[in-house]
Amino acid sequence: MIYSAFVSRKEESMSIHPTFNVSVIFGKRDEPMLVACARQIIEHISTSGSSKPLVLSLGLRDHSSETLRGVVSAVTANRLW
Repeated sequence: MIYSAFVSRKEESMSIHPTFNVSVIFGKRDEPMLVACARQIIEHISTSGSSKPLVLSLGLRDHSSETLRGVVSAVTANRLW
């Protein structure tokens, strides 16, 4: 199983679309698809308007693009925040 934890901070800019700085705190650092998955989840969660830093942890056996798309889809469909 691959465990990774990410932290994101909203970057202040003049753009109407917020951007986020996402970095790996611990875990697998050389997996760009995991970072992309974390960024998508963070962007969906952060639409609630909070500018506080967010910590996200993923623990996945399979980190294929299909699995990661499924994770993002499930998180966005079930808006538990």
